[in-house]
This record gives sequence, C-alpha cells and structure tokens, in this order.
Amino acid sequence: MSARNRRLPRGHAWPLTTTDITEHLGPLMAHVKDLRFLSGHDSGTMVLDAYWVAPASRTYGGGVHPESVGFYVDVHTVPAARRAATRTLLRDQALPQLHAWLTQGLTATETWRLTPHQRYWHLTDDRLTHVEESR
Repeated sequence: MSARNRRLPRGHAWPLTTTDITEHLGPLMAHVKDLRFLSGHDSGTMVLDAYWVAPASRTYGGGVHPESVGFYVDVHTVPAARRAATRTLLRDQALPQLHAWLTQGLTATETWRLTPHQRYWHLTDDRLTHVEESR
C-alpha cells in the first residue's frame, strides 16, 4: 500500500515495519496490547515510544478496564529521505532497549506495575537517545 493510501504526510515514512518489531520482540509481542503506526501529527524528534498502562487505584474511582492494562508501542513518521538511516539506528539500538524494557516490566515489582510508565526514543543529529517517565 502506498504512503498516500495510508494517509501519511507527503515526504514521510515509518522507519520500522511490523515485521521489524515482531522479529526483535519475539514472544514479548504477546504482551503488547497495541502497536500503532502514527500518521497524523509531527512528532518532532520522537521516532518511537512505548508505554505501560497501569491499573488505576480502585479507591479513587475512574479506573482502567483490566483488558487495557499492558504495554503499547507507537512508531512515529520520519522524513522519507531519512527512513533507511533511522531504521538502522532503531533496529540496532532502540529495539534491543525496548526488548529489555518490556522484559524488565514483566518481572518488575508491584510498585512499578501500579505506576504508568513511558519511554521515548528521539533522533537528533543522527544520535538516538531515550527518556523514561513515570507518573
């Protein structure tokens, strides 16, 4: 399917494919609730992000449906001319880090699992960095 039919902005492409991610994560893909390929907005330097949706506290109302608890992964668009170089960096660096983060999360303490977490990978000047946040 062409980028136009996927509604990507002109001159943009996804740096990874479902196959790239599935090959690197292997059996861990069973723990990924949703893999999204974002197309709508400019993500700036962000090229990949993953997050853990934690169960909400039962004492404060609201709550998260139990089927929503788990890991999610988003692939952001990059300029089409940078796709190949970005793909190489993500496959060599980010996907092994994502694998380790998911593995760590699956074996984490209850405190970690009860807190939402997010990890972002940014590409700036051909250098890939990541940041982790918890709320």
